[in-house]
Amino acid sequence: MNEYEMEYMQQKMSDFGFEVVPFDEKADVYVVNTCTVTNIADRKSRQMLHKAKKQNPDAVVVAIGCYVQTDMEGASKDKAVDILIGNDKKSLLPEIVTEYLKNKEGGEAADKYTAVSDLSALTKYEDMLVNKTAEHERAYVKIEDGCNQFCSYCAIPLARGRVRSRSIESIAREAEALAKNGYKELVLTGIHLSSYGLDFHIKENGMSLNYNEAAGEGGYTNEELLRVINKIQKTDGIKRIRLSSLEPRVITEEFLTELVKNDKICPHFHLSLQSGCDDTLKRMNRKYTTDEYRKGVELIRKYYEHPAITTDIIAGFPGETDEEFDKTMDFIKNTEFYEMHIFKYSKRKNTVAAAMPMQVSDEVKNKRSAALIALSDELSKKFRSYYTGKEVSVLFEEKKNGFYLGHTPEYVKVAKRSSENLKGQIITGRIARESNGLLYFE
Repeated sequence: MNEYEMEYMQQKMSDFGFEVVPFDEKADVYVVNTCTVTNIADRKSRQMLHKAKKQNPDAVVVAIGCYVQTDMEGASKDKAVDILIGNDKKSLLPEIVTEYLKNKEGGEAADKYTAVSDLSALTKYEDMLVNKTAEHERAYVKIEDGCNQFCSYCAIPLARGRVRSRSIESIAREAEALAKNGYKELVLTGIHLSSYGLDFHIKENGMSLNYNEAAGEGGYTNEELLRVINKIQKTDGIKRIRLSSLEPRVITEEFLTELVKNDKICPHFHLSLQSGCDDTLKRMNRKYTTDEYRKGVELIRKYYEHPAITTDIIAGFPGETDEEFDKTMDFIKNTEFYEMHIFKYSKRKNTVAAAMPMQVSDEVKNKRSAALIALSDELSKKFRSYYTGKEVSVLFEEKKNGFYLGHTPEYVKVAKRSSENLKGQIITGRIARESNGLLYFE
């Protein structure tokens, strides 16, 4: 999401006549697209803001995004920051900066400029249109913003607001523009992709965003997401469609029956787990059980041969006992994920989990995180070894150390030595070996 939005902001600033330069160079304006998913993300955001002002004390420093949205008081007190912009005003960045510079040059008092809205109320989707990104073979397409889940550990609903979906027409226009510029793979992304289209069913009178009221049992509008996929499927030039992340409860027989009809869909499913223990999941306010999650994975493997299942895991959630952690380890071993993103629990302000008793010590979190990472490496190697001797399709994206590198539909990285330029080509070949996380063509 942040990468997509940064691409959009750079593109729009360029359209306004600004020259985008490397962040380490001396510049007139610095823009930091902040994150608040963990305490470390907050700290890094602040460090970048201070680094910018240090590089050029006379520059205009813009703090934009999640950290600003969730900690306006702290951000507004930061002397390194000149402009504060929330998550629903990113499209106005060039206009805001231009006005600020004009006032500054005119000798008018250049106090902090603030453009931050209350996202707790239902708002409309802030439309963006990207026609090029830093990666020339793969492009992110944002189709949704916001989340209504309110998991007990997560500040993202506070930072991003409620679910807001992009129109299919706007998504289709962006897909066509990206295809014309040579992109072959699109990654559909959002804060909570599975909720795409939920707000289409909300009445204009401000009806509560209650899942059961809005979209029936479970609240997910799979048909809306499928409509987007079907639309992009028809876009000439797009060879692959990848889904960034899905809610486990979206994985139903009906959904997969329709999804498998789209031959451009990559068999790579990121289903966020967070814990393999039902008691922990309940405290997290995750709305599924491990049994429901397991059945979803089994369904995917019924419809796709050797699909990549990836996930997120939180280590050391409040109250997580050794027994609960052992259940998570056993569940992961039995599920056999391709890759896992491991996060040590980070206390976030104004979340339910921050006030929970039995907070886990950093020492225990570090130990559990290390065990999870080791298990992830082991399972990932096992998944990749499956391909040795088999034919795979690879979209090559870059050249490094004499090898062209690319990814299979399952997002497994493959290397091939070639005197020809393979960048941007989709090539089928046989895998000779696996080494250090890479598959190698014969």
